[in-house]
Amino acid sequence: MCRNIQTLRPPFVEHVTSDDMHAAALQYVRKISGMRAPSKANIEAFESAVAAVTEATQQLLDQLVVKPSTSKNGKEFANHTAHARVRAERDHEKAHAEGRAHSH
Repeated sequence: MCRNIQTLRPPFVEHVTSDDMHAAALQYVRKISGMRAPSKANIEAFESAVAAVTEATQQLLDQLVVKPSTSKNGKEFANHTAHARVRAERDHEKAHAEGRAHSH
């Protein structure tokens, strides 16, 4: 299970998709529940929690006031985060292609 949930606000991420928010919510719910995949008895509660966290994430991002970053460190961090995201996406696609187990 992934322990890192990506920062989903500018300047760290230029454009956040609903998939990005859902993935972060899923990782959060997995972590706090201690379950990678819920049992049949817990699937409704698990999916409801993921939906609620996704919605809360959307509300938070919509309401945040973010000042433009002009610092060199902020830009370097944003570049580092973008490169890490591309690497993670590439690794994920490679796992699919190779049929290896991985998380979504």
